[in-house]
Amino acid sequence: MKFSLKDSEKEFLLDDLKKANLKFQKTYPGDKPDRQAVHTVYGGANLFKSDTCIKMGDIALRNLKTYAPDFTTLSRVLKFKGHEELPHSEKKIKKLIKKLDEMNEEERKKEPEWLAYSVYNKIIQKLLTEPVEDFRIDFEDGFGNRPDDEEDATAENAANELAVGMQNKTISPFIGIRIKPFTEDLKYRGVRTLDIFLSTLLQQTNGQLPDNFVVMLPKVVIPEQVTTMVKLFEIIEKENNLQPGTLKMETMVEATQIIMDDEGRNPLMKIIRAGEGRLIAAHFGTYDYTASCGITAKYQTMDHPVCDFAHHMTKVALGGTGIFLSDGATNVMPVAPHRGKTLTKQQEKENRDSVHNAWQIGYRHTMHSLINGFYQGWDLNPAQLPMRYAATYNFFLSSYDDAVFRLKTFVDRAAISTLTGDIFDDAATGQGLLNFFLKAMNCGAITEEEALVTGLTLDEIRSRSFYKILQGRRELILPTPL
Repeated sequence: MKFSLKDSEKEFLLDDLKKANLKFQKTYPGDKPDRQAVHTVYGGANLFKSDTCIKMGDIALRNLKTYAPDFTTLSRVLKFKGHEELPHSEKKIKKLIKKLDEMNEEERKKEPEWLAYSVYNKIIQKLLTEPVEDFRIDFEDGFGNRPDDEEDATAENAANELAVGMQNKTISPFIGIRIKPFTEDLKYRGVRTLDIFLSTLLQQTNGQLPDNFVVMLPKVVIPEQVTTMVKLFEIIEKENNLQPGTLKMETMVEATQIIMDDEGRNPLMKIIRAGEGRLIAAHFGTYDYTASCGITAKYQTMDHPVCDFAHHMTKVALGGTGIFLSDGATNVMPVAPHRGKTLTKQQEKENRDSVHNAWQIGYRHTMHSLINGFYQGWDLNPAQLPMRYAATYNFFLSSYDDAVFRLKTFVDRAAISTLTGDIFDDAATGQGLLNFFLKAMNCGAITEEEALVTGLTLDEIRSRSFYKILQGRRELILPTPL
């Protein structure tokens, strides 16, 4: 067999290419397998208490049971598949629920009502056990501009409440604060609140931060704002004996200038790089962004075309970087207009219609986000939580069978293709499929055991890395050298 290239020539060329390939892989390592919260709940810092998340769960559950006392009601409101066939009479509904309750999961999956029944009961379980996945103690829009003395006192009090919540284990798995932006008129206030809050918290906890703690910097438009935050983090870490790199931050996409700068370029990667590894997420600010586009209040919705454009630009700029992306909030709250114990039939109907309308809007917005690859969004009111989980669970459960088939097929095929040594491409594709199950398990849509039908083992699933899975299987398949 004749070759045109000498081995030395090939090595020189491929070594040079290796440098470029590795540089690219470092910039675009792929989606992180780490857990990403399905939402971030924003609440004014002045209202934050150590048990805020637990109370939110109570309110959310009460709202759900008041306006959807059973799964058939929720299914009809949200128009789940097969909702037209569900019974309306109380007697028939009770009979159906009793029948489904007495079945095991495999039997239930064969019933046409399985999806609606499962979504409803998973929502209840979630609200009872982990109603809030991520909470942001808000010193910006949710708090407003107040006298310095009042914000100082609020920052100190909120930090003390967080310390109590850490001790009592009543806070959400992910938590953080949102400070005021580093604009010229608010930068001093933002830095002051950050300093007071963190100094107070670390003093109360002997230098411990909550798990998954993050600082949100809003209205970022230039890399220098992020650079300043990094330098502040370095000072705070040094003063409080924290390991370098401990403090993490998020940015917000809420102005046209963060989508396209004065040179006609998307500056998001520059802003991410300015974070020096500390910037882990980019959250979309629906109402600030639509306002910056000149959209009037009536049409400032999450599914407006200008929002979709910003989402796609963000995904194009940050796709494959491992930066978590979050959509914004729905501003229509599922809160009844009439209150009191002696309401008329008409008032009760108006309450029900109002809440159901808000549910439909929130559900539709969340599904829109999920379909477009945004697996996290904002919630502003505890009554929005049931619809966050309704959409999330429906999204994952309705795609479960197809995802199982695809991943199982891919696992079987990848086991063979590892013999060729072509691991990287397989891992990149397989990680996307694996992430579906990781996200579904993280939010409670499915259990670890329900992912085993893909052909993966529990240890492989918990590794959270398809690359490691392929490496492990390759070692089993390839013969051991003598």
